[in-house]
Amino acid sequence: MIGCRCATCRSRDPRDSRTRHGLLIEEGKARLLVDTPPELRLQLLGAKVDRIDAVFLSHEHADHTHGIDDLRIFSLRRGGPIPLYVAREFESAIRRRFSYIWGGGRAQPGSAVPQLDLRTFEDREVIAPAGIELRVVALPHGVYRSYGFRAGGLGVLVDAKSIPEDAVEVFAGVDVLIMNALWFGDPHPGHFSIEEAVATARRLGAGRTYLTHIAHRTTHAEIVRRVPPGIEPAHDGLVVEL
Repeated sequence: MIGCRCATCRSRDPRDSRTRHGLLIEEGKARLLVDTPPELRLQLLGAKVDRIDAVFLSHEHADHTHGIDDLRIFSLRRGGPIPLYVAREFESAIRRRFSYIWGGGRAQPGSAVPQLDLRTFEDREVIAPAGIELRVVALPHGVYRSYGFRAGGLGVLVDAKSIPEDAVEVFAGVDVLIMNALWFGDPHPGHFSIEEAVATARRLGAGRTYLTHIAHRTTHAEIVRRVPPGIEPAHDGLVVEL
C-alpha cells in the first residue's frame, strides 16, 4: 500500500511484496494470459515470458486491465492480432477506455499499439482461447460481476464474493482452485474474506487451493499459520503444476 508502514508493507519476506492479480496458464505449447494488471510488464519480465497466444479478461476494473498496452510486444512478434476474450457486458467499456487500440485516435508515426482481436462471450459459455477449453461463469462482485472459469482440473475465481448456487457443480471437485481472498474477518461487500474463501474451497471439495488478490492487512506467514492444510496463500512468481 502506497505510504503505508504496516507490518506487511515493511516486511522483508519477498512473498509480502504483492503486485496485482495476473495468471499465465500453459497447456502444451499454448499460453493463455488471465488479466492485464498495471504491473504486467514487470510480471512478464520476471517470468521471462516471450510469447502469449490469447488473453482472457475477468472484468473491466483498472487493477485487472490497465497493463493492456504491454501486450503490444507480443502482437508485434506475432505479426498480427492477439485474441482478447472479454464478456459481452464489458465490451463497450473496454473499447472506450482503450479506444486508441481500436482506431480511436491518430497513430503516431514510428510507434505501435497492441493489435487485439476482441472476442466476446456470455455467462456459462464454453470458449477455447489458444485451444484451452474454458467454461466461464459470471460471479457476484458486489454491485458488479466478474468472470471465473473451469479449465479441466483448474478452477479460477477472480474478484468474487460468492458462487451462484447453480454454478457450484461447475467447480466441484477441481484439483486446483485459485480464488481471491482479501483478509481475515471484516467481510467485504465485493470480495471473499479468507474465512469465506476457505469455506468455499471446502464446499467445492478442491484438492489444493491458492489464495490471491490478498490485501496488506496480513502477512504471507500469518496466512500460512491460520489456514487449514490444502489451502495456502499464493505469491508473485508462484508456479503450480497440474
